[in-house]
Amino acid sequence: MTAYKDQIQGRVKEVQGKIKEVAGKLVGNKELQAKGKAQKTRGKAQAKFGDVKQKLKVTRKKAAKKAATKKAARKTIAKKKVAKKK
Repeated sequence: MTAYKDQIQGRVKEVQGKIKEVAGKLVGNKELQAKGKAQKTRGKAQAKFGDVKQKLKVTRKKAAKKAATKKAARKTIAKKKVAKKK
């Protein structure tokens, strides 16, 4: 599952859980209230997982870009050294 799907589905589950929790409080159903809390917690966890996946994706892209820049710089320096020797 992609990071965005995890984030969206997690937040949807979180809202659904909150609705169940409130509904349970309103009608005095402790079981529904507990299920709502549990679903809300699972939703928060899934959304957080999606957030972490997204941050890792961004970090990997930045690291790859930085590595490519360093590699290009090393090639340029090597070419200059070769040119000086001639």
